Amino acid sequence: MNIIVTGAGGFVGRALVRQLLALEPRVQRLTLLDSRLPPDLDDPRIVAVEGDLADPAIRARTVGEGADVLFHLAGVMGGAAEQDPALSRRINLDASLDLIEAVVAKSHKPRVVFTSTIAVLGAPFPAHVDDDTPLSPFLTYGAHKLMIEVALADMTRRGVLDAVSVRLPGILARPLGPSGMKSAFMSEVFHALVAGQPFVAPVSRGATIWAMSVERCAANLVHAATMDVALLPETRAVTLPALRLAFGDMVDAIVARAGVDPALVTYAPDAALETQFGALPLLSTPAADRGGFRHDGDVSAFVAAALAAL
Repeated sequence: MNIIVTGAGGFVGRALVRQLLALEPRVQRLTLLDSRLPPDLDDPRIVAVEGDLADPAIRARTVGEGADVLFHLAGVMGGAAEQDPALSRRINLDASLDLIEAVVAKSHKPRVVFTSTIAVLGAPFPAHVDDDTPLSPFLTYGAHKLMIEVALADMTRRGVLDAVSVRLPGILARPLGPSGMKSAFMSEVFHALVAGQPFVAPVSRGATIWAMSVERCAANLVHAATMDVALLPETRAVTLPALRLAFGDMVDAIVARAGVDPALVTYAPDAALETQFGALPLLSTPAADRGGFRHDGDVSAFVAAALAAL
């Protein structure tokens, strides 16, 4: 397969690239696009492209002669998109559509795996989220992601590509540093406890989150590239089967594995953050389950995998 990965230098993108390179000899060429890529890309199958997704010349270099699979991960994240809606439109909507159309023009019905978001569901959530929950984004980020979901479903209906859109929960534990994500505290607690540093959680101990390790996320994306799409709904979009965890239970599991004092974590809930990211309800994902997508199993396995990613 000839594969394109956008956002390949990001947290999920790097994990995905590692897993794709392990699929030898099935992967013949792997074209990676990001504004900045890691320096250790020495595999002969890799074509590295650094630049702005919105630049037509960069898109042309990335698309080349086409691809069998496009993994589209690149984007402006939630908080950053909300602060700059014009930038979100330029990257998350306009440039994304231009890229997808360019790949279609050079390829024969490519599989397009698109990383959408649970932000398409809206907030506050109902008491139970399932495949029939109405989509009502409350942020620009979620709105633009949903627009791409709809466009991909329409292109699939017209037979020009074969889309799988997966809505990601919190993927942990991300590297420290500016990410533009309001949910960054979920990753920051891992780093603080591993370093033996105090951490003030902006949500309550009982706050509930949906979470997945980065390696499990990448495995789900690889699965999306080769799965039987007859198992998917007509929308070709599914919410991934995340673990629903109490924030305090996750902290306890980190403390146990890191061997640190649980008193390092104190709680000072921010009402807005708790509503958006700490009140996630029961989750049922029958469409994703039928399609073969999986979560990490339990809180202990999830925390072990998330710590390994550090």
